[in-house]
Amino acid sequence: MSLQITGLGDEIAAVSGLPWDQSLEQWPEDPSLAEKRGISRHIVRLVRATDAPDSEIYAVKETVSEFANREYQLLRQLRGLNAPSVEPIAVIEGRTNTEGEELPCALATRFLPYSLPYRVLLSGEVTSHDVLTMANALALLLVRMHLLGFWWGDCSLSNTLFRRDAEGFAAYLVDAETGEFHKTLSDGQREHDLEIAHFNVAAELEDLAISGVLFAGMDPIRASDGVIKRYRRLWAALKDPQILDPKDRHAIEGAMRGLQDLGFAVEEVSVSIDGENQALSFQPKLVAAGYHTLRLHDLTGLETEELQAKRLLASFDRYRAREEKPRAPIEASAMRWLTEVFEPTVGLVPNELQGRVEPAQLFHEVLEHRWYLSEKAGHDVGLVFAAHSYIRDVLPFRRDSGVEIKA
Repeated sequence: MSLQITGLGDEIAAVSGLPWDQSLEQWPEDPSLAEKRGISRHIVRLVRATDAPDSEIYAVKETVSEFANREYQLLRQLRGLNAPSVEPIAVIEGRTNTEGEELPCALATRFLPYSLPYRVLLSGEVTSHDVLTMANALALLLVRMHLLGFWWGDCSLSNTLFRRDAEGFAAYLVDAETGEFHKTLSDGQREHDLEIAHFNVAAELEDLAISGVLFAGMDPIRASDGVIKRYRRLWAALKDPQILDPKDRHAIEGAMRGLQDLGFAVEEVSVSIDGENQALSFQPKLVAAGYHTLRLHDLTGLETEELQAKRLLASFDRYRAREEKPRAPIEASAMRWLTEVFEPTVGLVPNELQGRVEPAQLFHEVLEHRWYLSEKAGHDVGLVFAAHSYIRDVLPFRRDSGVEIKA
């Protein structure tokens, strides 16, 4: 049997150069990458495409051919739907070692930059706010999957990667092996997924607690309950009808803004008025995640997470409000904000500190640092002063995942 690689054309050359005639257990792994690898029932390795320190990083796992090909296709479908999931690169079949013995099939995905598994995040210095926002991120991830008609079948912290997203986190699916696509999910299918998620999260956190590395203030069962409760609140906000006051001329606009504030664009809605009971029913029919992300991208071309986009848009809105009237078209203002505010700020980072924090996250943290310094000083210290202070006093103690480290 000869080696067969099926995958993205632009990546084939890099993938084909990896040592497929060796078991993954024998692959050397950079210690800086090893800590970013989560727990898996499969053998998994993170590996750079070349020896260059800035080369592409792939996550490779060994499995059976049927599962590898199925997951590759599911991940491609998810990416095609703009779902928060890792990108599949290739399926590698027909592997043999130098003695001619058959080796397992492998699936390669692109490693998600600036991300870490939950074990690293929850074993460090975290706050109750961090715990809450991680739970919210996982709940939102499951909501987004269900809106797409995707039944995960194994929602867990181990199958998720987290990235800093302004003051919270964004969650990404990294294992779709058990997933299934449906036109729509029934309530029973959603409940089944929630039961699996509830059990998995509680068990994973209990394991951390037994190991003595779990955040001291966290109760595994309550934390798992929190994920499910957050899911139910989000799902109800997106799917259940809202009863509004028909005399309020801005009621519908307010309901739309409420969904947008949650990060969802309302693409289709049904509105009905009950004259007998004097009630207006607002029923979302079709919603799409990423409202702020898409708006910022349309204005500036920046690729960000949702909460990052919301924060950057707030900065832009303040910038535009200060412009002299008559104001230029919003697109022109956005490009001026990009070149006069955002880019100069992130451009202050010296070469030796580049890559520790993703640019949009860095800008958010500079704004937070500005607020902190201004409160302490009793006046606005300004963006440039805050940026230099952040780069000098905060950034050296951060790494590219966005997680704090000690000097």
